[in-house]
Amino acid sequence: MKALVVYYSMYGHVHRMAEAVAEGVREVPGAEVALRRVPETLSGEVLQMMGAVEAQRAFAHVPVCTVEELPSYDAIFFGTPTRFGNMCGQMRQFLDATGRLWMAGALVGKVGSVFASTATQHGGQEATLLSTHITLLHQGMVIVGLPYAFQGQMRIDEITGGSPYGATTIAGGKGERAPSENELAAARFQGKHVASIAARLFR
Repeated sequence: MKALVVYYSMYGHVHRMAEAVAEGVREVPGAEVALRRVPETLSGEVLQMMGAVEAQRAFAHVPVCTVEELPSYDAIFFGTPTRFGNMCGQMRQFLDATGRLWMAGALVGKVGSVFASTATQHGGQEATLLSTHITLLHQGMVIVGLPYAFQGQMRIDEITGGSPYGATTIAGGKGERAPSENELAAARFQGKHVASIAARLFR
């Protein structure tokens, strides 16, 4: 069973969550996982002004994904920061380029899952996850979220991301907050859970 974690990360928060998702996938016997970035749409000048160039060097080694390689995987995780309750423009542009896959039904029956980040606790995490699900449903994918079997999303002793729709992290208004161990644990759980279901469908 082959899984893909494809994501966009500006300051590294979604990248770290993507790594945790991949760690969870690797816990499933026989599962393989690849990490890919969606293409950047902002100029180097804009990224420099946003202070993102240095942060992105940490994951510049991750290959850029092409639309054509998506059908090669049995499970696909999509990771995105939130932009006003929706996925970021880079992910939107990438998914908007999958029209030929949709016409061919190339992703029908694939397992799809989503994780995200926001600057604030109520920054549109669930709206982003759910609105991304819409695109996956149009592609005919089987959506799997983060069940309450991961009890870390029920914690009230700390401010934390995570919902039944997928793992999330809170980055802070200036990107100053790294994903917490609970949030990373949610991403690992989601990776293993989705890969386990995909493996059963694959068999």
